[in-house]
Amino acid sequence: MTDLQKRMELALEAARKAGELTLEYFQKGIEVEFKADRSPVTEADRNSEALLIEFLSNEFPNDAFLGEESGERPGSSGYRWVLDPIDGTRSFVQGVPLYGVLVGLEDPAGEAILGVINMPGLDETLVAAVGEGCYHNGSRTDGSRANVSTVSELSSACVTYTGFETFRQSGSLGVHSLLGDQVKVLRSWGDCYGHLLVATGRAEVMLDPVLSRWDIVPLKPIVEEAGGVFTDWQGSGGSGGSSGISTNSALAEEVRAIICAAGGENEDSPN
Repeated sequence: MTDLQKRMELALEAARKAGELTLEYFQKGIEVEFKADRSPVTEADRNSEALLIEFLSNEFPNDAFLGEESGERPGSSGYRWVLDPIDGTRSFVQGVPLYGVLVGLEDPAGEAILGVINMPGLDETLVAAVGEGCYHNGSRTDGSRANVSTVSELSSACVTYTGFETFRQSGSLGVHSLLGDQVKVLRSWGDCYGHLLVATGRAEVMLDPVLSRWDIVPLKPIVEEAGGVFTDWQGSGGSGGSSGISTNSALAEEVRAIICAAGGENEDSPN
């Protein structure tokens, strides 16, 4: 087993353990606080992140960490784990199971090379690493290979997004309108769940006008190793942006052309 394959196995295990912890709080009337940017945070978010860091640092003591709730923790190996302990906290506090635990890994060059999505409320996982493929509901040894769809017509496509307010926040309302008029299904199955749907062939497009690094780093390897395309709204394929589009490969160019035509590529979204 290579080092990257070992990291895949352990990242998936860490995400599963963190997901089990979140279920101890789910639909239990947990107290909600609000951060400076008005995004919600709970004890479950903080404890999930603490579990991820403890588990992964025990296995990889020289690695660095970036967590949504705890910030930066330096390391000496050149590798950095990037964590979103509950992606979709608004869904979580509403008792809706469309939230996930995200674990990502950057290599010494800062490139996203590994990603995990665990949807604890749905008992569904994805794990991927560059050159190793993307696997659904299991690891590379016992999971099913995940693949994007082959739908090549927008009129037959399913498009998802996180929330209408993110289009308004980023100045991208025209994208929602223009793309929505051309597709078969437009639904707000949001946060990491929408990207999971693209990677498993159940949706063709996921639009996220506003993303943070702890979202992008896990999602990029998952979508790309499933055969899809992940870029920011300017069309850049790097992991340093502040927005994200996941598509299957057949519709990638057309979707990005529509975003350009609607002016959505000029948004300046906050992290």
